[in-house]
Amino acid sequence: MKLHYLNWLANIAVLLALGATINLAVAAPDSKIQKFWMTHDETSTTEVSHQAWQEILDKYLDAEHASGVNRFDYAAVKKSDRRLLNDYLDALQAIDPHLLSRAEQLAYWINFYNALTVRVVLEEYPIESIRSIRFLTSPFGPWDKNLVKVKNQDLSLNDIEHEILRPIWQDPRIHFAVNCASIGCPNLIDKAFSAANSDELMEAASLDFINHSRGVEIRGGKVTLSSIFDWYGDDFGVNESEIMAYIRRYRHVSGETHNITSVEYQYDWKLNRP
Repeated sequence: MKLHYLNWLANIAVLLALGATINLAVAAPDSKIQKFWMTHDETSTTEVSHQAWQEILDKYLDAEHASGVNRFDYAAVKKSDRRLLNDYLDALQAIDPHLLSRAEQLAYWINFYNALTVRVVLEEYPIESIRSIRFLTSPFGPWDKNLVKVKNQDLSLNDIEHEILRPIWQDPRIHFAVNCASIGCPNLIDKAFSAANSDELMEAASLDFINHSRGVEIRGGKVTLSSIFDWYGDDFGVNESEIMAYIRRYRHVSGETHNITSVEYQYDWKLNRP
């Protein structure tokens, strides 16, 4: 059985190396709540410090790139700041999120996901795409590998996004807040999330992505959408019409999403480096 599994992985690696397109829409994880993470304390006044993450963003994230895609300078990260990032992630793992308010939890998990993604890339850099980081348990990228432990629970990036963030908050703007280190992804935001600013940052991120060509591009009756709207379409509506209605809420140009004749999807997996 082990030999067959390794042969399967080897075949997948060959396909990816040859540039074969694998239908990730089929494999996109469902939103599946884990009741263990539902506990919270609305009487809590605890505020988690994300200052270390903010320092890293301030040093290495270019939020004014001409392309409109924020770029993280992985190559420039100093050893001292790698230690700072590791210490920050260790500190997050030591926190009991059950003792936090729901708003504090939201910021905690979003920052956790984004900082952890940056560390995953840094550990393998230089690479062309985060999808080139593969493990036996996660052959299509790093998302299914257990990377951290919180309250004695092993967690992967997919666990954080699809078993905690998406099902608990049920807010489609989550997709514009978490970053997968790719050009096609919504921007890595230059501010650490907090209980006070999360709603504002998610709203701004939604506006930014949906009005950028990698999120939504409309030419005549043809619309090209980010594959996020395909992979996680149920989060935005029950059908294409409802997805377009959601998009319409954020588009700056009114009326352009009417009379659509065709819809296509695209995603650029190149690394969000300078």
